[in-house]
Amino acid sequence: MPSRSPRPSQPPVVVWFRDDQRLADHPALEYAAASGHPVVCVYVYDPEPQDARAPGGAVRWWLHESLRELDAALAARGGGLTVLYGPEQEVIETFVAQTGAAKVCWNRRYSAAQRKTDAAVKSALKARGIEVFTFNGHLLREPWTVTTRGGQPFQVFGAYWRAARHDYAPELPRPAPGRIEFFRVPEHVTSRVKALPDLKLQPCAPDWAGGLRDTWQCGEEAGQRRLQQFLADTLAGYAIGRDTPGAQATSRLSPYLRFGNLSVRQVWYAALEASRAGPIAASVDKFLDELGWREFSYHLLYHFAPLNRVNFRRQFDAMPWRDDPESLDAWQRGTTGYPLVDAGMRELWHTGWMHNRVRMVAASFLVKHLLMDWRAGEAWFWDTLVDADEASNPASWQWVAGTGADAAPYFRIFNPVLQGQKFDPEGDYVRRWVPELARLPDASIQAPWLAQRAQLEAASVRLGESYPGPMVDHQHARTRALQALHALQRSRGEQADSAA
Repeated sequence: MPSRSPRPSQPPVVVWFRDDQRLADHPALEYAAASGHPVVCVYVYDPEPQDARAPGGAVRWWLHESLRELDAALAARGGGLTVLYGPEQEVIETFVAQTGAAKVCWNRRYSAAQRKTDAAVKSALKARGIEVFTFNGHLLREPWTVTTRGGQPFQVFGAYWRAARHDYAPELPRPAPGRIEFFRVPEHVTSRVKALPDLKLQPCAPDWAGGLRDTWQCGEEAGQRRLQQFLADTLAGYAIGRDTPGAQATSRLSPYLRFGNLSVRQVWYAALEASRAGPIAASVDKFLDELGWREFSYHLLYHFAPLNRVNFRRQFDAMPWRDDPESLDAWQRGTTGYPLVDAGMRELWHTGWMHNRVRMVAASFLVKHLLMDWRAGEAWFWDTLVDADEASNPASWQWVAGTGADAAPYFRIFNPVLQGQKFDPEGDYVRRWVPELARLPDASIQAPWLAQRAQLEAASVRLGESYPGPMVDHQHARTRALQALHALQRSRGEQADSAA
């Protein structure tokens, strides 16, 4: 849409940024820039959102960096980002009143708590004669647009993804507005306005974010660079290499999508365009399927009970989970004695990210080997992942735990040794993140307790001292997990008989 110069007397239009921290392919910003009104861009940080989840530590770190980049991008065009602090509804309504805004626009959100807030804001503003416009800036297809033939939400990924893709192409991504006329916020509008550093999103005492800073560059420009690097260097081998944690064979685009530094439409069409340059259809299809899992997770988030709190399959409500803080701590610190699990947990702590294959193994280990509630692991990932979002994080945990929609069955129990031998056969990943085992031979590095004594001595590995022995025997853990499942099934059968 062509932009028009606003008349000096025109009241502003407020663009409320959320998880869409970019200028390109931003429907709300595009509408505002073309509206004929001056534009004011705001972000609201609510440290204690009502009924919603407060962001974890790693997400707060990325948020600071991303908002700083967004503000710089707006400043380069003559504007800036106004950061507001406090309860979202109160803050937005007050700011709109103080600036005399005529319109407010945003890209939609999908959790129940977020939708409730957005509906309340929209209703209150419209009652005051202020126009509200909302858009899809976060998904390929919004959750209510894909249903079964009976009009119900899908609960199986394959059926969902076939329906979502059938005879449908996402809208083409749009460039950033060519011109934006910005509204100068009057100096007297100070209520709830904060300087970004005053939000205290970054850790200071102690500052644990050194590994995050070494690993990531945040924001829209960095996301575009990462996307182009993936397309040029990695996409062709994605279908085969994506399960190898020791190789740089995945996209690492998840945090950029989580914060909207990239739109999913940009990623979708960039991958399709890359596929025209060579015979890489299998890799492109596999990559697009991964975007489909993200879409499916939001479908579940929208239609069902809070994914982070409630078992999707309610029969697991009676599962006899163990309460074992000491074992949970060892898992969190990467000292379980299983090298692949420990490597993943240490990668997570240092970088705020973990390879997806290892995420599955580490999650399975907590739920199946340690028989601990998946919600304890999901909460840890929520605090430590830079890509933790309200849909994919709990949906993925429930998939591994067997409690979710279209989940892996609970009796599928990953053997962390065999997983390591299959996907990290030369131990590259383990050597990177568990350096105390680095000198062990390939054949022993995934199960050092089975190594010969001479091999351990030559590698300076002292089991129980420099590296722990396995905290639980795999076969014992597997048997215990299956017994717990069978006890649950028997209990449900007895309850059914009693009810009958």
